[in-house]
Amino acid sequence: MPAAFLHAAARTPFGRFGGALADIRPDDLAAVALSGVLAQVPDLDPARIGDVVWGNANGAGEDNRNVGRMAVLLAGLPTSVPATTVNRLCGSSLDAAMIASRTIESGDADVVVAGGVESMTRAPWVLPKPSRAFPAGNVTAVSTTLGWRLVNERMPAEWTVSLGEANEMLAERFSISRERQDAFAARSHNLAHAAWEAGFYDDLVVGVPDVDLTRDEGIRPGSSAGKLAGLRPSFRKDGTITPANASPLNDGAAAVLLAGEGVDLGVAPLARIAGRGVHALDPQDFGFAPVEAANHALARAGITWADVGAVELNEAFAVQSLACVDAWRIDPEIVNAKGGAIAIGHPLGASGTRILGTLAHRLRESGERWGVAGICIGVGQALAVVIENVDA
Repeated sequence: MPAAFLHAAARTPFGRFGGALADIRPDDLAAVALSGVLAQVPDLDPARIGDVVWGNANGAGEDNRNVGRMAVLLAGLPTSVPATTVNRLCGSSLDAAMIASRTIESGDADVVVAGGVESMTRAPWVLPKPSRAFPAGNVTAVSTTLGWRLVNERMPAEWTVSLGEANEMLAERFSISRERQDAFAARSHNLAHAAWEAGFYDDLVVGVPDVDLTRDEGIRPGSSAGKLAGLRPSFRKDGTITPANASPLNDGAAAVLLAGEGVDLGVAPLARIAGRGVHALDPQDFGFAPVEAANHALARAGITWADVGAVELNEAFAVQSLACVDAWRIDPEIVNAKGGAIAIGHPLGASGTRILGTLAHRLRESGERWGVAGICIGVGQALAVVIENVDA
């Protein structure tokens, strides 16, 4: 089978909830990321794109009706370019990239764009539709921004705890202290700021038209564990998780372009998709699921953790990130060396391709050969991808 190669990556700056991108529709954000990644391969005729696979976690508002196809149309691509939208919650766009790579390997297409988008600001409230007209009682509107909604009563209560409570349970299970979590969070902010200052993100991030936002909006340079220690816990009175050591709510979009071996796009590929992994466990343990997803991906790539020079692990919570790094027994310094989601942000459907594109550029910068991108997913799942630097 032909191998799949990552040729380009682009994303918008990630905005804060209610921040600079609050007025931008998710389908417009998706179109910006799609146009941005195609601008990096100017010799490519867009009509050659065999498919667009787009990730989106909410899909209840302006991102309904196949937001991937909306992005294709809004970006001005030929109407002959098809698109689909996939939903694996936080892993949606990494799932999209995995699907795109399989599409190329199977020979069904030579060029595929994968990406994802989320506007958590603009996620609507929803009402359950009654089975009969005009119910006599009141009806409650439910926010679709984050987490469980309209839960099926048949689900066991332990499966449907809040994302924060699930990670407080993880902190107890692995004895991960508040101090470690705060130090990890501060590191994320300081590394993200340093990466922006050094110009690392200049080639990865494209501006959103008519929006005055050139960098990720949530980064707080000068953070320290001492400064974060004063914040109150969010989920338990005596808990360890605070707004500072968990990822925030965000708006943004990201995309990558994949092509088959030997396909001439006018630009050299950055990395080869070498292995993929998926794992599932009890829903409340979702934060720990990347451990086995990454192990599966490494096995399929034919390498071990000893070969890996860079890791991009989506920082849903500091505690789950630390639990995964501890389980892998790897050098923490190779993880999220350009900052992570705690600082950069976590617009759910966009984060998977954000970490994949960042990983490819990290390998190009460092010269390391192998990298792993991993992401935990609510309701007890995770995905991981191993890539190989083609210049190593």
